[in-house]
Amino acid sequence: MRAGQPPVVAMVVYTNYVTDARVRREAQTLASNGFRVLCLTNRNGEEARRFVLGGVEVRELDVPKYRGKSARAYLASYIRFLGAASAECLRLRRQEGLDVVHAHNMPDFLVLAGLLPRVRGAKVVLDVHDSVPETFASKFSDGAVRWKILCLEERLSTLVSHRVICVNHPQRDTLVARGLPESKTFVSMNVPDPQIFPLRRTERPLRDDASLKLVCHGTMTARAGIDLLIEAVHRLRGHIPGLELHLWGDGDDLEGFRALARRLEVSDRVHFRPQGFPLEDLPAHLDSMDLCVIGNRRTIAGELLLPVKLLECVALGIPAVVPRLKTVSYYFTDDMVSFYEPGDVDSMAGAIATLHARPELRREQPALARAFLREHGWDRQGPELLAFYEQLVGS
Repeated sequence: MRAGQPPVVAMVVYTNYVTDARVRREAQTLASNGFRVLCLTNRNGEEARRFVLGGVEVRELDVPKYRGKSARAYLASYIRFLGAASAECLRLRRQEGLDVVHAHNMPDFLVLAGLLPRVRGAKVVLDVHDSVPETFASKFSDGAVRWKILCLEERLSTLVSHRVICVNHPQRDTLVARGLPESKTFVSMNVPDPQIFPLRRTERPLRDDASLKLVCHGTMTARAGIDLLIEAVHRLRGHIPGLELHLWGDGDDLEGFRALARRLEVSDRVHFRPQGFPLEDLPAHLDSMDLCVIGNRRTIAGELLLPVKLLECVALGIPAVVPRLKTVSYYFTDDMVSFYEPGDVDSMAGAIATLHARPELRREQPALARAFLREHGWDRQGPELLAFYEQLVGS
C-alpha cells in the first residue's frame, strides 16, 4: 500500500462482470468502503472493454470466453486468460502498488496470477465459488486419474494463497478434509444483494385464479435438471390446467431442452428466455411467478451447492421446491421449503402439486425461509468481508 493511497485490489475472474452477482457484490462492497478495486475479466464482446460500474474499474483482457463441452478447449482458454491476467497483475504491482490479488475460481489455478505479485509483497486470496474436483467429476467422466490431478491443482492453488474464501460451510468442511488448514479459510456465502433483492417484510399475495407459474433462472444445463422440470410439467398438465414453466437463461443444453418440450407436447406451457433479464430488473419479473423450482441432480458437485437463485426467491417471499441435497438441507428445513428426492420427477411433481393444492403452505414456508437471510444475509456478511480485508491488508 502506498502512503496516502487506498489499498488496491485486483479481482481476477473468468466471467462476465456485469451479470456475475457474487463478484459484483464483493467488489462493490470493497470499492464503497475505501478500497480501489479493479476487476480483470475475459472479453465478453467483439472487443475488450474498459468501464466503471458501481465504483469498480472493469478491464476485459483480450481472451474470449469458451462455451462448450471440450475439456481441452476449456483448459486452453483458461491458460490464455491466466497468462494475460498474470502480466496485468505484475504491471499493477510495479506501477500502482497492487496490494491484493483476489482470484475467483473456476479454475483454482487462476490464483497463480498472484504468484509474482506475492513475491513482491502482495497478498493473495482464492475465492472458491465451486469446488473444482467435484464440478469437473460431475461434468466429465474420466475417472480416478482426473480426480487426483484436480485435487493436486486445488492443493497447489491453496498453497499459493494467503487465505481461501469458501462459499458455504459444507464446502469449507470438504476442503478442510482434503488438507486445507481451517485457520486459512473464511466463509462468504453467495447470498443476494439486498440493494437489488430486498428482504420482503410482508406476506406475498397469492394468485386467485387456476394458473400456477413456475420459474427457474440461471444456466440451462442437464446438471441443473432442467429436463426434469419439463418432464414434471408434462406429468402435471392434466392436473393443473393453468400450469406454466418459465426458464430464463442460456446454456450448452438449451436446444436439447427445447426439443424435449416439443417432444412432450408442452411447448405451449414451457417458455424459454435465453437472454434472461438484467440483474437489476430480475426481482420485478420474479415477483410475477408463483413457485421457484430447483432441479439440481444428486452429484458430488450438486451436494455442495446452495443455489443463489433459491436465495433470491427466498428474499422475495416466493415459495420454493428444492432437491434434498446436502448443502440445501444444511441450511433449510422441511417447514421452510418443499423438498423432493433428487432426480425423481414424480417426487418433484408431487411437491409442486401439494403447494398448488395448499395455499397456506405457500404463505407459511417463505416466511420461515427468510430466517436464513436474517442470519446469513449480506447485511451481516458484508461487514465481515470488510473486516477480513482490513485484517489482510493490515497484516
